[in-house]
Amino acid sequence: MRLGVVSDIHGNLPALLAVAVDAESRGGVDGWLNLGDILSGPLWPAETADWLMRRGWATMAGNHERQLLAQVPNQMSASDRHAAERLTPAHRAWLTDLPAQLRPAAGVLCVHGTPSSDLKYLLQTVNAAGQRDATPEEVARRLGDPAAALVLCGHSHLQRQMTVTLPAGPVQVMNPGSVGLPAFDDDHGRPHVNEAGSPHARYALIEDDGNGWQVQLRLVVYDWEAAATQAELNGRGDWADALRTGRVGRTERDIGA
Repeated sequence: MRLGVVSDIHGNLPALLAVAVDAESRGGVDGWLNLGDILSGPLWPAETADWLMRRGWATMAGNHERQLLAQVPNQMSASDRHAAERLTPAHRAWLTDLPAQLRPAAGVLCVHGTPSSDLKYLLQTVNAAGQRDATPEEVARRLGDPAAALVLCGHSHLQRQMTVTLPAGPVQVMNPGSVGLPAFDDDHGRPHVNEAGSPHARYALIEDDGNGWQVQLRLVVYDWEAAATQAELNGRGDWADALRTGRVGRTERDIGA
């Protein structure tokens, strides 16, 4: 079995299309796993929802899906509000039906953040100094007992793969990175920035070769200038900077978002 894994699309349809083409150019996949944070942002939320709904990928909710459904507009971030204003009842019904986790195959668990929270990073740690890679001991504590040999996560937008040892045995943990937003600033926990360092769309291919799951992390070129221009048109210069560079330039605070 060979699967494509995406996360944190954030309404970036050109990046998502490029990822799908890249996977096909490498022999295709038997299915796709979508780890959430699908639409929120100043890009193409409705168009992205339409594209995904037609394809029926195995999809779960991230924190932004929960926020889109639970919050009223004046409580929403600018990114969630932009998406919420463009969603149809059909889009909302689709989001409502998304589970918080997926178990798409034996021994595989998909979460958005950690098994217990869609707002916490699994493979990164935020402290007073900012954000850093989590240690194996930190990751093991956050996993608890996942009842899985492979755990797939998103939320941080940063590609990373590691193996940790739990009482039940070794567990591979992988974040495919973000399809649609390679950098952002955040103040959840403590102020910090997450930066992939380049504007590429990111995803992963996983394959069960009979001896366990093999993971390939992918970076894909797409028309990120078109995405940045769309962000600028919608008043989000912070997104435009991130989309062009993979680094945080202007922040939400700078633009008053």
